Amino acid sequence: MPEPENSSNSTKRVAILVDTSTTWGREVIAGVHRYSREHVGWQLFVEPRGLEQRQWLPNAWKGDGVIARVGFIELAKRLKTLKLPVVNVSAITLPKVNFPRVVSDQVAASKLAAEHLLARGFRNFAYFSLLGLEYVAEHQQAFLDTLRRQGHRCEVFAVQPQLGAEPDWNLDMKRLGKWLRCLPKPLAIFTWNSGSAREIIYASMQAGLAVPEQVAVLSGSDDDLFCVVTPVSISAVKLSCEQIGYRAAAELDGMMSKREVTPPEEVLIPPLGVVERRSTDTLAIDDAAMVKALRFIRENPARAMTVNDIASKAGLCRRAMELRFKYLLGRSPAAEIRRVRIDHAIHLLQHTNLSVATVAERSGFSSSEYMASVFRAQLATTPLHFRK
Repeated sequence: MPEPENSSNSTKRVAILVDTSTTWGREVIAGVHRYSREHVGWQLFVEPRGLEQRQWLPNAWKGDGVIARVGFIELAKRLKTLKLPVVNVSAITLPKVNFPRVVSDQVAASKLAAEHLLARGFRNFAYFSLLGLEYVAEHQQAFLDTLRRQGHRCEVFAVQPQLGAEPDWNLDMKRLGKWLRCLPKPLAIFTWNSGSAREIIYASMQAGLAVPEQVAVLSGSDDDLFCVVTPVSISAVKLSCEQIGYRAAAELDGMMSKREVTPPEEVLIPPLGVVERRSTDTLAIDDAAMVKALRFIRENPARAMTVNDIASKAGLCRRAMELRFKYLLGRSPAAEIRRVRIDHAIHLLQHTNLSVATVAERSGFSSSEYMASVFRAQLATTPLHFRK
């Protein structure tokens, strides 16, 4: 293939065939851009794309290298015909496709998830799986293996995906809910992504199960949008997506400059940690009265409530409930009310343009001044500065 006119001693031209519709894709692209800005100053070619779109380069595109989510045989074949350096950032394995690859360490991510849930006191576990996807199977097995080494079993519920790694929107919720009801509680469920986590939350609610008090849900990947557009925001493993893009760019740079004649076949990037949201915001509590009390508080953050109101909902006298809160949570019912209200206010400040006064009202604070005093005492800042 003839060398592009502008590729010898001039700025390199690099195509990024990665979706822009998810946090994962955008952060990968940001990582490539950061490497380019810091080291080489490439011309980057990227367009708005959906996750499952077939991402082709324009015909006769003249460039020097490609970073791509190679998830389809057709794309792999097209890239091979270019005879350009290619780095793959997809966890999908395809037959006879051996581009150098930079991907998340899914085994480390599953191990992190298991250890996080164990640390919160859970002893009953499940995995919601997607059939026919090798990378999901690896993710699932790593989670099961970590739990097995700690002496715990893990139940598995598997469904056929509709497109890529997304569950069918017409999933049989009654069947899933029946399975959830049969499992011992409190239960912690881990799954591949936010779409799968969403289905678990909907099925739990339909089956009359409280999330997270009875069913805690953890996604294997984080998304700024999809993890919060559910009735209960979804906790997730935070993958180091920007570092994937940065390292992929470094590998491609070496290949294009001939510094790496034989680049590594695969580079694994460990996860960053767990982003905690409401779906795991609980301790594993096998106490029906406490579940009722916590559910009442968390579902009604704006409601004026007293400790006596909560005790009545839980079917306990005030003193008995206060003792259970102290023993199981290490805090009083009043402290739990404040904590839930602060979390709700934080969510509204982060994800809406509501005024501070409206946020205070919707979060159960008697005034914006009182909310500000609570923020200063517990977060060492004001609501306005927190939003900024």
